[in-house]
Amino acid sequence: MKRSVLTRYRVMAYITGVLLVLLCLGMVAKYGLDMSGAADLTRVVAIAHGWLYVLYLVFAFDLGAKAKWPVGKQLWVLLAGTVPTAAFFVERAISKELEATFATAEPAPAKA
Repeated sequence: MKRSVLTRYRVMAYITGVLLVLLCLGMVAKYGLDMSGAADLTRVVAIAHGWLYVLYLVFAFDLGAKAKWPVGKQLWVLLAGTVPTAAFFVERAISKELEATFATAEPAPAKA
């Protein structure tokens, strides 16, 4: 597996996580604080998060397929984009795990 697969997943995990946190803050502003303009923010962020979450799903599924994860772990990663801040924690755990496998899979540099 190439590092670029992990990098794509990481970028989308951060984007999805940030947009979901913004969406939650927008909902609090719209319904809890009754702020003007929050409805427009919420609508834009919701649409962006929805479309980018689909891209996150594609990249996360690709990563899981190439890493040969079991179904339970794959679902855990896929659903992380639906729980506020979960994408950050799951991304960190997955990155640590895969970086360790990359480190053991890379050949040692040749001495001159």
